[in-house]
Amino acid sequence: MQGHAAVVYGSRFMVRRAARVLYFRHYVANKGLTFLSNVVTNLNMTDVETGYKAFRGEVIRNMVITSNGFGFEIEVTAKIAKLGCAIYEVPISYYGRTYEEGKKIGTMDGIAALWFIVKFNMLTGLRASFREIPALPEELAPALTTSHSA
Repeated sequence: MQGHAAVVYGSRFMVRRAARVLYFRHYVANKGLTFLSNVVTNLNMTDVETGYKAFRGEVIRNMVITSNGFGFEIEVTAKIAKLGCAIYEVPISYYGRTYEEGKKIGTMDGIAALWFIVKFNMLTGLRASFREIPALPEELAPALTTSHSA
């Protein structure tokens, strides 16, 4: 809201208050996928699989999105990392659902996320990630390095 970020992610793991406790395996899978994503993007995110994201219009409107379902999380994270823009995380309130209440993510989504980490970080370059590279103010878009362009 203060104009310091090009992208903001909500993190369920930055909250310092009561939260519903569910599914240890999901927590471990989320932490593992976040760790692997961080390794290849060189970001220090706490929750890449969050459903709460806000983008500056020129970033998301120019992004080429090819994933369906939960692949979106990994895809956009990889592509904003390539862009080198200012990313922030903020704590969010989250009340997780059980499968009986409508939770949809499953084991195959986690396996697919591993492929998406490879595909969007190592096999998809910056130019293929955006229709047009967004023109962001200098404070929101540090100079792109050659390792991010392909």
